[in-house]
Amino acid sequence: MQSVNRKSLRGAALSVLVLVAFIVLCSAVAGLGGLVTGPAVSPGGWYETINKPFYTPPSWLFGPVWSILFLSMAVAGWLVWRERRFSGAKPAFYLFGIQLSLNFLWSAIFFGLQAPGVALVEILVLWVSIFLTILAFGRVKSLAAWILTPYLAWVTFATFLNLGIWLLNTP
Repeated sequence: MQSVNRKSLRGAALSVLVLVAFIVLCSAVAGLGGLVTGPAVSPGGWYETINKPFYTPPSWLFGPVWSILFLSMAVAGWLVWRERRFSGAKPAFYLFGIQLSLNFLWSAIFFGLQAPGVALVEILVLWVSIFLTILAFGRVKSLAAWILTPYLAWVTFATFLNLGIWLLNTP
């Protein structure tokens, strides 16, 4: 009986550690994106000076929304891990890593390079990678797929925002 309890405790501790690792990973990607984005969105920065479509949300909204979305990515990844571990869901985790990388890359292109046209192409690739991640996660744990759907919805909106900015600022 005592060895069963120890095994359960070890399993629970490992699960919490993996959840924390997912949160740290997603937070690191968010933080790197923030480092690139910060100068462009600061008062007088590039983003503040360009033309934006009428449907552009207030600047204060982006931080809370992205914080929730990155946390949801971490929880979704953890749920898939709990179901199959890394070895049992390799394709899903490859896609997860790709979409995280593309997420950061969009910030680097849009805000860092100040290239909305190139960023528009990149965000379309990001959208596809998120969609494929949702499909792959859904094959393992449907709740994980559902948790990622607001992320896909937000990136869909961000794609139209990116398009509007590109159109309004292209000579």
